[in-house]
This record gives sequence, structure tokens and C-alpha cells, in this order.
Amino acid sequence: MKHIASNIRHLRQLKSWSQEQLADKLDITRARIGSYEEERCDPPIDILIKLSKLYHIAIDALIRADLRKFDLASMIKVGENRLLFPIVLDKNNNDLVEVVTVKASAGYLNGYADPEYFEKLPNMNLPFKIIGKHRAFPIKGDSMPPLKPGCFVVGKFLESIKDIKDGSTYVLVTRDEGIVYKRVYKKAQFLELHSDNKQYEAYKVKHADVLEIWEFVCTLNISDAKTEELNIDSIIKMLNSMRVELGQ
Repeated sequence: MKHIASNIRHLRQLKSWSQEQLADKLDITRARIGSYEEERCDPPIDILIKLSKLYHIAIDALIRADLRKFDLASMIKVGENRLLFPIVLDKNNNDLVEVVTVKASAGYLNGYADPEYFEKLPNMNLPFKIIGKHRAFPIKGDSMPPLKPGCFVVGKFLESIKDIKDGSTYVLVTRDEGIVYKRVYKKAQFLELHSDNKQYEAYKVKHADVLEIWEFVCTLNISDAKTEELNIDSIIKMLNSMRVELGQ
């Protein structure tokens, strides 16, 4: 819980509360607040729950993210709590798309709630206005024609399974399957995932195993390029044409 001390101090100062005032709200002593902020001990789970309810921030965000780096108002709210999904903006305050590269997708399940993982992803604009949290995911396999490997699906984050529309397509992040792009149908206790390529059988995923839901927005297709054209210079040129912000 390397960030919990600075987060307790930061959130308290945002409210302009003294240590005594925060202690009163948590029904503990001021000395305990001091010990948390000075990293002399970590708060137990009952205090983390109280902090989460007090600030409406998920426990996962309290202990894993350096909240000083984020505008809390831009973090996605699910139920009563804000999650580790800050919306990325460009210098003109336009929403950006985070691009999950093929290499980054391999570690997505380990990093999906880690802000440091997403800080390393490239960002891009789309040629039309978007509002909300968006990510681009790489397509693998041939289960969803006409999309081929090399394409990216851009999705908008959905907060709840109840927002899924039967028969529409979504990128799902699941515990066992990782990142999948399928046509989805809601059932009472599970989702039924269908491929448009009928050679692949439909299968079920329990609601509890769905970590993230991204509603289809558009595709980015680079799969028509010839193999010899997919060198580093042509890829950089293609990404720049889509206004992807590239690091080294």
C-alpha cells in the first residue's frame, strides 16, 4: 500500500480538514491519522472501508494509485465510488483514446487496474467528437469478420452489464479469456458470447467474471497493408496520421 499515506493526506487537504477533523469523521484518534500519513503503520481494512465511503473512492484506487496525479472529477464513477479510470484529455480538453498495443494486451489482465500500466500507453484522437472513457483494443484471430488481425476496435467504457444491448458487439475483459471482442446477449446470471464467424461456437461468461465492458464505437483497419510495408517507418507514419502521441 505504497500510496495510502500520501492519499490520506492529499484527500484530507483537498477538503481543508485538519487531522483532528478527519479523525472525528472516522471515529478514531488524531494520533492514528498521523501514524497513517507518516507511514508508521498502514490503516486496517475497516478504516479503508470508512475512507472509501467518506471520499467515494474505491479501495483499489486508495491503495494502488497516487491520487495526486489525477483530477478526481475526471475519474469514472460506478455506483457511489470513483474507479481508476481517469479520462485522458489533450491540450484542447478533447477526450483521447488510449491504444492498447498488441504487446501491451498480453499484460492487460495484470495491469487493468494499475495506473502506471496505462500511463505507458499511447493516446490518439479520433476524427470525430467523443465523450467519455475510450480505449482501442487489438483484434486477434478471425472470429469476427470482416475484422482481421491488425485491426483495432475502439470501445467506450460501460459502467454496468445492464447497459449492454442484446446483439450488439463489445470488447469484454474477463478473468479467464482476457480481452475478447464478441456479439453479446444478456442472461440472468451470465453473458452469452457469439462470434460472427459461425465456425466458432457461442460460450458463456458469468457476470462475476466480467472485469470491463467496452461498447463498440469504430474500427481502425491497418490489416490491408502488405507485409513488406509494415516496417517501423510506415507504422509510425500511419500512427501519426491518426494523431497518436508517440513516445520514444
